[in-house]
Amino acid sequence: MQTVVGVRFKQAGKIYYFGVGEVSLEAGDEVVVETARGVEFGRVVTGPRDVEDTAVVLPLKAVQRKATEEDRARVAANQAQEKEAFRIGEEKIAARALPMKLVGVEYTFDVNKIIFYFTADGRIDFRELVKDLAAVFRTRIELRQIGVRDEAKLLGGIGGCGRPLCCATFLGDFAPVSIRMAKEQNLSLNPTKISGVCGRLMCCLKYESDCYACPRAVPKKVLTPKVKSRVVSVEGEGRIISLNQQRRQATILLDDGKTIVASWEDIVEKEEDTDLANIAALAAIAAIEAEAAGGDVPPPRYPKGGKNRRARDSRGEGKPHDGKTRRYHGEGAGKGRFPKGRDEDAAERRPRRPREDRRNTRREDHGSRRPSGE
Repeated sequence: MQTVVGVRFKQAGKIYYFGVGEVSLEAGDEVVVETARGVEFGRVVTGPRDVEDTAVVLPLKAVQRKATEEDRARVAANQAQEKEAFRIGEEKIAARALPMKLVGVEYTFDVNKIIFYFTADGRIDFRELVKDLAAVFRTRIELRQIGVRDEAKLLGGIGGCGRPLCCATFLGDFAPVSIRMAKEQNLSLNPTKISGVCGRLMCCLKYESDCYACPRAVPKKVLTPKVKSRVVSVEGEGRIISLNQQRRQATILLDDGKTIVASWEDIVEKEEDTDLANIAALAAIAAIEAEAAGGDVPPPRYPKGGKNRRARDSRGEGKPHDGKTRRYHGEGAGKGRFPKGRDEDAAERRPRRPREDRRNTRREDHGSRRPSGE
């Protein structure tokens, strides 16, 4: 058995467990502990309790001591230096013209390391930036790239409900959220209405998701989407242009021209409606396929009653006159399949025999086929 306490280093950060040792602790006490990053200052959020040895990772580090006034003064001084480090970091990034956004700076308790949090669209080569920052602060520098959810958690804010963000107040981890949860709860599939300030699906969709699913029900099988089908994703509506069967992912061409890759669980097929906007999307997909194949771009194919047919109807083409079937109106109309001149030529080339002669000929031919012995 091990007696452990839960310590949190940020307001809505993860909870890490440490041994109590010889220190008397209660929930709410501020402590100093040793972690993989060095000496850290944290707060006890769960009081002492006994757990099995298999429930913790051994060897378990113990709490060094309770925090003193000197420790609290050091934390306040580090927070003041973080603002100055943030300003210097932005200047160095601008000098290097790097496509990255600095989000926050964190000092470790013993100032053994300074961590710079940033966001970027792709991979950034910041090796020269690390050298510039190390020359200024004379300590270890770590640049950590984070996502948009972590950015919202770090900065905080007010959600669409009017309350502080869940991720910045009490959520320790980000639970996976799918757009199918919104569909099961009969919510609007408009991404702008079910997305948070980070641009991703709201975490609160997960809160009531289990209430809408029967506990004894068999999990629904996610069907393979079809290429060129219209779907709704987190980023918006669009059409599928390709599928990855092994990774169960779909490449989607959004209506605004942007291309994204999403898993099959994160998209929902939308009812098909044949309007000209969808025809333009199909034409764009055909252009992409033709460009990849190295051929010519085919023209868009319109459905029945589409643009080409309306154009023909406006010109009067493709319609019979007066609602009747078209017939030949040239010379000799109404006398056979061909005009008058062609019927006369055929009659001159093959003269017709009387009907009686033709009957006799058939009887003679019939008789010649009988056996000679009869």
